Amino acid sequence: MADADDVETTTYTIEGPDGSDELELPPGLIDLLREEDESRETVVGDMALVSFVQQAHAAVHHTQGEPDEEVVAIEEKARDLFEERLGITFEQATGHSH
Repeated sequence: MADADDVETTTYTIEGPDGSDELELPPGLIDLLREEDESRETVVGDMALVSFVQQAHAAVHHTQGEPDEEVVAIEEKARDLFEERLGITFEQATGHSH
């Protein structure tokens, strides 16, 4: 039986305007989500975007009270970027709509 300590990992670097961060992931985890022609880096980027859009969606649609207009605009822009990158809407990807 395989042990978690025996699983290899790869480090991915995230660069941004204020610096960088590193994320260590098992390549096998990425391969579970990867299509044949996709690079692992693309999958990591796609998953980061999915996560951000899910969080923005929750902030707008699943919290108490009315969300701030700026938060609504941010969520709309994130959804636009999601559709542009992935070629499907957030609703299509998640089967979740309001």
